[in-house]
Amino acid sequence: MSRDPVLPESPSRRLLLKGAAAAGALAAVPALPGVAQAAPAAETAAETPGRRPKPAPFVNPLVRNRADPHINRHTDGFYYFTATAPEYDRIILRRSRTLNGLGTADESVIWRAHPTGPMGAHIWAPELHRADGKWYIYFASAPAEDVWAIRIWVLENAHPNPFRGTWVERGQVKTAWETFSLDATTFSHRGKRYLAWAQHEPGLDNNTGIFLSEMANPWTLKGPQVRLSTPEYDWECIGFKVNEGPYVLKRNGRLFMTYSASATDFNYCVGLLTADADSHLLDPLSWTKSPTPVFTSNDTTKQYGPGHNCFTVAEDGRTDVLVYHARQYKEISGDPLNDPNRHTRIQRLGWKPDGTPDFGIPVADSATAGE
Repeated sequence: MSRDPVLPESPSRRLLLKGAAAAGALAAVPALPGVAQAAPAAETAAETPGRRPKPAPFVNPLVRNRADPHINRHTDGFYYFTATAPEYDRIILRRSRTLNGLGTADESVIWRAHPTGPMGAHIWAPELHRADGKWYIYFASAPAEDVWAIRIWVLENAHPNPFRGTWVERGQVKTAWETFSLDATTFSHRGKRYLAWAQHEPGLDNNTGIFLSEMANPWTLKGPQVRLSTPEYDWECIGFKVNEGPYVLKRNGRLFMTYSASATDFNYCVGLLTADADSHLLDPLSWTKSPTPVFTSNDTTKQYGPGHNCFTVAEDGRTDVLVYHARQYKEISGDPLNDPNRHTRIQRLGWKPDGTPDFGIPVADSATAGE
């Protein structure tokens, strides 16, 4: 997430959240031991006769000054891109038939923050999803008059082209409590649609944990809302006790849910939860948590604070791609959330022999990307 550099200094999220009031009750669930850390990614296999050509080398940074990136490859042949803009006052879209093309694609503003009232400040982490024949954007925002009362909101567009039609405000996603909540993502599995998100749970000494619920429709939760993860390891609690930015990838008979942890400086990193595809996803015991981060800052490649990732596939339709943001320097003056230089980056996601994802390290800048 980000804060507008022109905003006044604000108290820490931890202090704000410790004063959050409960508006309901949810059973606490113990965190779980985990799986092994991913090793560095293997080289891409060489082309063989009969296979589609390898995708073009990725250019990084892909999109400058765009944090919390989300790329959706749709059946119309386009990649759709949205992310947090550093002014935190609007939702943007780009599209291209290639991943690299997103870097130079025209950018359209499809929605702006309200001048007063709800959805008036801190427009964070939009995600564009297709569900039930319509487009939906999930994003976090706060009232203009209470900029840290951040909640999850939804926009809907019935037009086949998300750059056209009308974006209708479907309102707030109501969770069990009226507390700091953000970073919603949705996915379907075995005929059911789910929402995963980050929220502060009243009574816990942390900022946010990761929660999951089944959905009645694309803007309404139903049934139990369960906590899958809370900050417990040292690497999840540097600066702030944070689990946020969940995203799901289904491969090899399992669901892999990534999330980001710690403060948004060079300590920001990616953790991993894993569940069997045949398990009951709303049972927290179905999810195994890695005891170590799977994607972290790297001094050799000079990429710092990699996180808030999603996944897509390359133009060949089979190469998995990791999408994330990172900075090109380690030291930051002032609050890192006020620093606008988190750039969108992409790289190949590898796979280990046991069928688990192989994140490797954040790649260095491309020579063709320029400075």
